[in-house]
Amino acid sequence: MPSPVLLSDIGNVLTFFDFSVAALRVSERCPFPPEALSERLEDIKGPFENGDMDDDTFVRAAIQALEFEGTAAEFEAIWCDIFTENEAMKRSLAPLVGKVPMKLLSNTSGLHKDYLLRTFDIFRPFSGGVYSYSAKCSKPGEEIFRVTIQELDLDPSQTFYIDDLEPNIATAQKLGFDVHHYHHLAHDRLEADLEAWARKQGLTV
Repeated sequence: MPSPVLLSDIGNVLTFFDFSVAALRVSERCPFPPEALSERLEDIKGPFENGDMDDDTFVRAAIQALEFEGTAAEFEAIWCDIFTENEAMKRSLAPLVGKVPMKLLSNTSGLHKDYLLRTFDIFRPFSGGVYSYSAKCSKPGEEIFRVTIQELDLDPSQTFYIDDLEPNIATAQKLGFDVHHYHHLAHDRLEADLEAWARKQGLTV
């Protein structure tokens, strides 16, 4: 039977990311400047995050497109080392650990998801999630939210969903989720909304 659940996006919510860090490091080992790398990967990044290309295929294709002078393992390390943990979010979620299930919903690749879950403590309270690469659909489309409701056995009216992008929030709200449009510079708003939701669900924080 569905119960209260906290559902969270990853990027710019639980962790911050900066692709320019990877672009700069890759450019040191390829003939292209950092600002050119995103365009050279444009044709493969979408299929990769939507699960139409596995990790190894993406890495080989990226190395070829960028003419990267290094090994696949070296490229993977650079590609993944772009994240930092959101310490404020970790502190805000701590009172709910063990009191409410925490799940993930993210547009991401398997490469990044695996790296994030094994690297950052903020993910320890989270058990399970839905990811664009495995669901083969992505936000802000309704399909991935419907997959999430089914796979995670969610009641949207009991689910507090956090995302940093307005189109994703709009879809979730349309489907009945209790939502919070997150920005780290307004973190106090998140704490207020989270406390109000917890009270509504009969949870103590």
